[in-house]
Amino acid sequence: MPRRFVEQRRRDPYYRAAQREGLRSRAAFKLAHLAEHYPIFGTGDRVLDLGAAPGGWSLVAADLIGPSGEVVAVDPRGIEPIEGVTVVHGRVGDPRLVDRLGGRPFDVVLSDMSPAISGAYATDHARSVALAESALTLAEALLRGNGRFVAKVFEGDLVGSLDARGRGRFRKWIHTKPPASRASSSELYVIGLGFQGRGRPRPRPPGPSEGPGADDPGLPVG
Repeated sequence: MPRRFVEQRRRDPYYRAAQREGLRSRAAFKLAHLAEHYPIFGTGDRVLDLGAAPGGWSLVAADLIGPSGEVVAVDPRGIEPIEGVTVVHGRVGDPRLVDRLGGRPFDVVLSDMSPAISGAYATDHARSVALAESALTLAEALLRGNGRFVAKVFEGDLVGSLDARGRGRFRKWIHTKPPASRASSSELYVIGLGFQGRGRPRPRPPGPSEGPGADDPGLPVG
């Protein structure tokens, strides 16, 4: 690992806090912020976490949904055990994955997946959109009515195609960037609330948040 990158991580307050609090990755703070400002989780939810390693998002999700909920974490890499989290060793895009996940629907689908960075932004942007669209394809197949969706994507002109799909599937479609994202990063998060494509919603108890906070309204695009 390049020395400059090591020094940057050591100076990063979110990285240091993640290490101190046992959150596995700085990305955990991103999901915690999103959950605080948007009604993503409810008590007892069933959550699918795509590209979950090392487990930071799964850890946060399991805490927010409580012991009556369940997180299913999907990644080809290993994930250290987390209470309340079931690990499925698999890759997004594998046509067998839906069958492996069984027939029960999910309330929330999460994706913090990133492509292998090539250094050519147009390529990296296109790959990130493809990953987010693959996650959305799984969400369309597996979310129950009124379900929620969160995915990371790199900003650029191809995000429009993802937005078009999202607006057609969710009652509300939002762009936002949490404070734990590095200022230099081009990443943004898309949030879909109120999935309209599958069956009747499960009665949902109040979650840890009830909507966007005044200090982080996000950018609604549909």
